[in-house]
Amino acid sequence: MKKQIISGVIGLLIAGQGLAEQAANGASLAMKTLSIYTTAKDTDLRLSQTDKLTFAQGSQPSEGEISVFVNPDKRFQHVVGIGGAITDSAAEVFAKLPKDKQQELLTAYYDKDKGIGYSFGRTTIHSSDFSSASYTYIDEGDSELNSFSIEHDRQFRIPLIKQVIAAAGGELTMFASPWSAPAFMKDTNNMLHGGQLLPEYADSWARYYTKFVKAYEQQGIPIWGISVQNEPMAVQTWESMNYTAEQERDFIKNHLGPVMEKAGLGDKKIIAWDHNRDLIAERANVILDDPDAAKYVWGIGFHWYETWTGGEPMYDNLSLVHESYPDVALLFTEGTNEKFSQQKYQYWPNAERYGDSMINDFNRGTVAWTDWNILLDQHGGPNHVGNFCFAPVHGDTDTGELIFTPSYYYIGHFSKFVRPGAQRVSTSSSRSLLLATSFINPDNTQVTVVMNKTDKPVSYNFFVERQLTKVTIPAHAIQTLTY
Repeated sequence: MKKQIISGVIGLLIAGQGLAEQAANGASLAMKTLSIYTTAKDTDLRLSQTDKLTFAQGSQPSEGEISVFVNPDKRFQHVVGIGGAITDSAAEVFAKLPKDKQQELLTAYYDKDKGIGYSFGRTTIHSSDFSSASYTYIDEGDSELNSFSIEHDRQFRIPLIKQVIAAAGGELTMFASPWSAPAFMKDTNNMLHGGQLLPEYADSWARYYTKFVKAYEQQGIPIWGISVQNEPMAVQTWESMNYTAEQERDFIKNHLGPVMEKAGLGDKKIIAWDHNRDLIAERANVILDDPDAAKYVWGIGFHWYETWTGGEPMYDNLSLVHESYPDVALLFTEGTNEKFSQQKYQYWPNAERYGDSMINDFNRGTVAWTDWNILLDQHGGPNHVGNFCFAPVHGDTDTGELIFTPSYYYIGHFSKFVRPGAQRVSTSSSRSLLLATSFINPDNTQVTVVMNKTDKPVSYNFFVERQLTKVTIPAHAIQTLTY
């Protein structure tokens, strides 16, 4: 009986201590301020601090109220980084800008205090459509790769990447993707218009990746990873090459994976698929259900172009892949707004496409998010096949001016505040008109991004556990809440 009494007293003390800790945590949060940064259509607000609020003890909201709920105790994937691609086109436009505008661009993208703090990047293995012309790093027919040289990239691309790394504080996580093998390695003998890799050149092509990685790293540009093939199901008018799911699986397990390891590059991340969300589950099933291929694959990359013929983004396919293969990372590896027009520089739906994608992609397990070109000219290029597109920032090479589109600010609502190593936490909205996602950074700062695509402002309860503050988001706006 005495033991039971002592045990009961200890239990009450422990429970009381737990309640006291919860109360202290609640009081601590209630004393803290919440800062709100806003970008909104038809206003001058562009990543502007618009409010400082404090938390108070909240209670169960009524059914008719609009609320966003954050539970920091439920944590999910860690973020590798957010950024964009440094292509030949971006580098060529950059080189034509005045020095002060070059510095403005570098600061705007890569300075985490004065800019939006890009921490992740992509580049191409030789040419893509966003190059002034097609080229490779070897002489045509050189299957031994004896002529391999990245001399082409020394003119524009490598100097820009070095300046980007410096602007980012000396470190940038970067991966590289090929658009096509050299013409002689393909069954079409053409770098453009699709075609497949000839089996006899599979090892040679795999060694091409290792040559690229080592050559770039000799230039002081670390390569964190590679994707196997940009858009392996697309037959494009520009550089493109096709793999079925089985062909990509076999290339990874029989050639690329072993060749990378043999070259001492087994620590580099290999990203499969690198195409749209529509077929991502089928590709993941074929590759990742083969243990001999799966052991080399760190992540599955995806794009957003499944909507180009109409329809909605296939976000649920990401959830399926994440649930099926929770140990394999999901990465958004490319997205851009197509059909460039100067009249649409400030076209708000372009920005909302970014916000919608980033929130939904992160909420389904994505660990990194990569925009396409960081910079294009006033024509949406250069692009050697006329596939002109938007970038978040355009450089007018006639006037020397930079044009910042709303997309730049929408991306910035994530990249500036969600830092590498941040962990996503549980976030829900009580109404579909508000999209939301949240993260805890390595320094314990908490970040929630909320987006309103409707034509009217929305007032809502913002709960962090049972701590509450009231927030209003303007029409067609995105907000970052830091606390």
